[in-house]
Amino acid sequence: MELTHFNKSGRAQMVDVSEKNPTVRQAVAMARISMNRETLGLIQGGAIGKGDVLAVAQVAGIGAAKRTWELIPMCHPIPLTGVDIAFTIEQSPPAIAVTATVSTSYVTGVEMEALTAATTAALTIYDMCKAVQKDMVIGDVLLVEKTGGKSGDYRRDV
Repeated sequence: MELTHFNKSGRAQMVDVSEKNPTVRQAVAMARISMNRETLGLIQGGAIGKGDVLAVAQVAGIGAAKRTWELIPMCHPIPLTGVDIAFTIEQSPPAIAVTATVSTSYVTGVEMEALTAATTAALTIYDMCKAVQKDMVIGDVLLVEKTGGKSGDYRRDV
């Protein structure tokens, strides 16, 4: 596999995608934030003092997907056509799984946007709940699937 993020001098570069044709692309990523039962109950009951935790995390994840190119140095600004953030409450062990689905019709993929969205939503849950629990753990950040583009489709069994 040829590494394209290096120029002739061996220095990092942003890949030139100007010759590529736009295709429909989608990526799904997830992150999980583990917490104790009491914190999960407060989230579910709408009893966290900062507000509706999942609503704020959803907006944060969407915003993060849109701004990924500002955070990750070699990412291109991508015109996103869709971003969805979904939450799955897990009772045992207590956790919230965040799933981000990002779509575009463009010349490069949206894997980094999906990963950034899922991670930022999990970080937002942490921020909103840290007053009641500081030892929450964010983990299991992974690309679930991607479709479109030259490298083809990818699907992880989760």
